[in-house]
Amino acid sequence: MGKQIKNEKMETLVSLCKRRGFIYQGSDVYGGLSGTWDYGPLGVALKRNIMQLWWRHFVDERDDMYGVDAAILMNQKVWQASGHVDTFVDPLCEDTANHRRFRTDHILKDNGVDADGMTMEQMDAAIAEKGIKSPDGNPLSKSRTFNMMFKTHVGATESEDSISYLRPETAQGIFTNFKNVVDSFYPNLPFGIAQQGKAFRNEIAPRDFVFRSREFEQMEIEYFVDPEHWQEAFDELLAATHAFLAELGLRPEHIHELDVPAEDRAHYSKKTIDIEYDYPIGR
Repeated sequence: MGKQIKNEKMETLVSLCKRRGFIYQGSDVYGGLSGTWDYGPLGVALKRNIMQLWWRHFVDERDDMYGVDAAILMNQKVWQASGHVDTFVDPLCEDTANHRRFRTDHILKDNGVDADGMTMEQMDAAIAEKGIKSPDGNPLSKSRTFNMMFKTHVGATESEDSISYLRPETAQGIFTNFKNVVDSFYPNLPFGIAQQGKAFRNEIAPRDFVFRSREFEQMEIEYFVDPEHWQEAFDELLAATHAFLAELGLRPEHIHELDVPAEDRAHYSKKTIDIEYDYPIGR
């Protein structure tokens, strides 16, 4: 599908969502706020139905799942221990004329270069080699890292000790409550802990409607298994995920499995399957 056709499909989708009361631009009457979206009467009903179906499918109808609802604000030590303070970053470059900022890998992708696996130095070299300019036609700066967590302060004073972050994912609230769940319910392996809730990421250049925004909802499970039996649990949860998507009513011909190769997986992953969908912007 050509880029122009994808853009036309996306524009049609955005227009339909606003006209029919599904999704509106955040803060629209005051000029909007980039990367934020408000769900209208039909949108909030649709979202609630999807989340309730997910919870019923993965939690209520199973006896190996336990739900939690952790706080959005967490002690900064959580994010230091998880590595997010140091490593939850994206490569950022800047238009040297008007100082607009962009994700370097997105600039490359938009110019036909696959930046997956590239270091920042390699990205900068590719930009220089191909003479890539900003969308406004100006030179780009060298790349630097940009931490995507929203920083705030808890309490009446602003100091290093009062720093906190809006969570960029729900997983850490699951991990910090692991011992609490075990001490309360004594579950046997394998078992999972599930959570739904808001996550926040200070995207450098939010785009593609609600597909890359700064505030969004996550539905997440951390499943704990005997390492010797991980494959059995993996296959069962993959099948459960496909069953959930079918119950949602998604057409199977638009759903695809991507078996992520070892060099592209997280360092802790033995196997990763990305489930992709044929969106107007691509998979």
